[in-house]
Order: sequence, then structure tokens, then C-alpha cells
Amino acid sequence: MTVSDPRGFLSDLFDCAVKAADPHGALASHLPERPKGRTIVVGAGKAASAMAGALESLWTGPLEGIVIDRHGKISPTRHIKVLQASHPVPDMAGLEGSKAVLDAVRGLSADDLVIALISGGGSSLLPLPGGELEFEDEIAVNRVLLNSGAPIGAMNVVRKHVSGIKGGRLAKAAAPARVVSLIVSDVAGDEAARVASGPTIASRSTPGDALEIIEHYKMDMPPRVLEHLRSPAAEAPAPDDPDFARNSFSVIASARLALEAAAQRARELGVPAVILSDSIEGEARDIALMHGAMSREIRRFGRPFAKPVVMLSGGETTVSMAGGPYGRGGRNTEFLLAFARTIQGADGIDALAADTDGIDGSEDNAGAFADGGSFARMRAAGLNPEKMLAGHDAWSGFAAIGDLFMTGPTGTNVNDFRAILVQS
Repeated sequence: MTVSDPRGFLSDLFDCAVKAADPHGALASHLPERPKGRTIVVGAGKAASAMAGALESLWTGPLEGIVIDRHGKISPTRHIKVLQASHPVPDMAGLEGSKAVLDAVRGLSADDLVIALISGGGSSLLPLPGGELEFEDEIAVNRVLLNSGAPIGAMNVVRKHVSGIKGGRLAKAAAPARVVSLIVSDVAGDEAARVASGPTIASRSTPGDALEIIEHYKMDMPPRVLEHLRSPAAEAPAPDDPDFARNSFSVIASARLALEAAAQRARELGVPAVILSDSIEGEARDIALMHGAMSREIRRFGRPFAKPVVMLSGGETTVSMAGGPYGRGGRNTEFLLAFARTIQGADGIDALAADTDGIDGSEDNAGAFADGGSFARMRAAGLNPEKMLAGHDAWSGFAAIGDLFMTGPTGTNVNDFRAILVQS
């Protein structure tokens, strides 16, 4: 079979992946029993308002609470208050929101229930420095982490040990109420304690682990932060803490489920699909080299997969930045620009890479499309794509040739979605 509209086909697969992570459908089969007492809803992340709205439509009793979503378009709610804050760098609105979320769970009884709606992005949306640290210290930590090239899981280990709300501390504050965490995962392996730095999940990591990560990735952390990590204040609640005995959590949506839905859709349309992995991490341009090499191998020799085929992958790549100045773009557009360099001149290869939350980095696009002619079209537009890749300016390159992929916020977040169609 030949796909006559590759970009329409790839967009269809993205839509199916996002639909599989829709909060309403995901929440419906994971609702806890109504408590004798009050039901308090708290949460944070890029899917926070969508999850809150979905929960309101599904819950049969009274509820109240506060969740924090990022600035921009949000889903409407009736009873749950939605605050908005900055992502990926925290702001004062996030700090005040974090305090409000903590206040919402204080003073509860054992008959009360806390439903925590947690999704990716919650680490930045729940800033609250721990110990003697100040807000400026947490902002500095976040900037160092974002520029480090460390995978999201490693970054969140550091975040939870410099925080006054992450690493299970929010659940600790809610005791003796029962806490049920419903999680939309954006981390490799779907480890619940690492999503949004685990505000309601007991930590299996230690401050020593955070210090090892800082050393391994050669992070230039402020001295005050390092001093904090060597103090007792950096310890997070452990899994054997009795306050967590009645708590539970469920990962209700993830990259794995989203990719499986996209693969099924491709097969329904007559195109064989393979899922390479739902948890690929590493430098975006390095991951692009691997995907590009596989695409060329399939195109030329029909191995390791026969043509036509669509390769699907997820996870979260990183972009290491040192110095500057730099241009515009997120990890998906950077991946695609490096991928386009690898396949330039090759016919029959079309790719889409996008963030399932609808926003790649801090720009207005979900991602972009690329094919063997992308570099040539950028050059024809008077651009130097090699220079743009070196300067992390992929957004400008794809914008100039009209190949940005725009969806707007999707209301969910199960990390990156990559689909590469190889036909000839």
C-alpha cells in the first residue's frame, strides 16, 4: 500500500495517541470509592485542568480542591479551582499555588479522601523550596537541570530533594486522610514516584542519589543547594512511613498505551507498524541519528523492517545547552532538524515528532514534519539549517518552510511522539 498523504496519515496517528491518553476515558476505570468524609482534589501538571474537569463529570458526590496548570488555555471546571503558573521555569504564581495546594490538605481526618491528579510538568508548577532554601534557589536549580542534558527521571530525583512539597511531602501533609494518586505518566518506565517529582508518592531515592546525579552530569549547582542536600531537611518520606499505609496510586495513561493505539490505527489503515520503544532518552540529535540511520536502511535494503512501515517511538529526549545565545525550539523540532539532516535527499521518508501536550518546549507548536527535502527547502528560503541546528533554532527553520505541526494544548501529556513512515 502507498500512503498518498503522508502528513495526514502521521497526524491521524498522533490524534489516536493523544485520544488514548484522554483524561476522561483514563479516569473512568480508576475512581476510588466515596469516603465517609470530605473529598479533596489536588494536583499539578500539564493535564491538571483536563483531569479535574473529567473527574467532576465522573464523580457522583461533593468534591472541592485546587489544581495547578500552566499559563494558557485550560479546561473549564465547576467545583475544583484551577490556578495557573509558569512552565518550564517556575514563577511566583506557582509558589503561591503550591502553598494553596498544601493548605487544602491540612487538617483532614482519617475519614477524608484526597484525590491527587498528577501529570508531567508538575515539577515546575509546584515550586516550594525545602529547608532553608529560598525561591530563587529553586529557580536556579530548575535552570541548571534544564540545561544539563539529564533525563527527566534524573532531574526529578534532584527536584524532590530540594522541595518542600515534592517527594511525597504533599501526601505527608494530608495524613491521616487517605491519598489516591491518579497519574498521567511522562517518564520512562512509568515510575510513579518520578512523575512531577512524586508529590504524593513516597520516595525510594535519597539526597545522596541527587548529589551523585549532580556530579555525574557536571551540574553547576549553587553552594546553598549542595549544602541543603547534605542536611537532614533534604530527606523525603520513605515507603515504610506509616502515614502512607492506606495510600495508593495508579498510572492511568502513559506513552506505552498511546503508542499502542497509534500502531493499531496504522494497521487499520493498511500500514504495518512497529514500536521501537516508549522510553527512549538521550540527546535529541543523537536519537535522530539512530532513527535516520534505520530509516535509510529500511529504504535501501528493507531491513530490519520491510517497506512500507511506520516506526513509532516515545520517551523524552534532551537538549544540552551551554553558553549561547540560542534560537527557538523544543526537543521535538531539534530532533526533526537533526533527522532531516540525516535523510536529506532521500525520497519516501516522512516523519512527525511532537509533544503529546501540544506544546514543544515553550513555543506555540506541538512539533513539526520533516522529509528528505526539508534541508533543501530551508536553504531555498535563504537559511543555513546546519547553523540553525548548532544554534538550537529548529523552530525558525521549520516555521520558514511552513512545516510546523500546530495542535494547541491537548489536555494530556504522555511525553514525546515520533512517527516515521518509510515507503520507498
